[in-house]
Amino acid sequence: MQLTAIGEALLPHAMSLQRNAENAQEELDAMRGLKKGVIKVGAVASIATLVLPVALGNVLKKWPNLRVEAHEGVWDRLAEGLLTHEIDIALATSDVQTDEISAIADCRWTDYSHVIASANHPLRRKRQLRLEDTLSQQWTLTPEGTGPYAHMKSTFATAGVPFPEIAVQTRSVTLIKSLVARSGFITWMSEPMYDMEKAAGILDRLKIDGLEAPRTLTAFRRRDGILPAPAAKLLDELRHLTSGTADQA
Repeated sequence: MQLTAIGEALLPHAMSLQRNAENAQEELDAMRGLKKGVIKVGAVASIATLVLPVALGNVLKKWPNLRVEAHEGVWDRLAEGLLTHEIDIALATSDVQTDEISAIADCRWTDYSHVIASANHPLRRKRQLRLEDTLSQQWTLTPEGTGPYAHMKSTFATAGVPFPEIAVQTRSVTLIKSLVARSGFITWMSEPMYDMEKAAGILDRLKIDGLEAPRTLTAFRRRDGILPAPAAKLLDELRHLTSGTADQA
């Protein structure tokens, strides 16, 4: 047996109705104390490092009966998670919207990325450091298709500087930080990603003349269906946390 053409057309709508009914039942069970609500969220690494933990901590203080399923990944993985209902909110740098996924306009904020090096890197001794001076260094970076790679490539192109050769590409933020701290590599990283290492005096940005690289971070959701109540609670907290930077984005 197989679906007819009409059945194929109706299948996504039927699945959406079923999921909405399941979400409604979960909310009713949570209200009756029969079951805990679940926040299903996904985020790129930099958001998962700073903003998301703060938001989740605040939400769980207010509603301790909730539990969280958090996923970290690049945009393509998060978009897939939204469409399969693995997550209900995605936090990412992508500006891509589709017929099925929309950005949440009142939940966006700005942070900055920099060239990062160890505290004793030789480039720190150079006066009037320029972006071109980094081309001769060993670079480590996340692979093509990830947010940091795309942002760095765009920033270098805008500055008229060739994109450097990347000696080590990896999705492991831990490995990237270790290469920078222990082996003299440099990398491209947003501020929240290295705040603890900066405080410890291990890593910090290189002060490069004229380099300013802001990026906009945005919350996304599925266009169809009702946002589950646990996800709505997280979204309200994210709006509160990011309201001070909304105009900048």
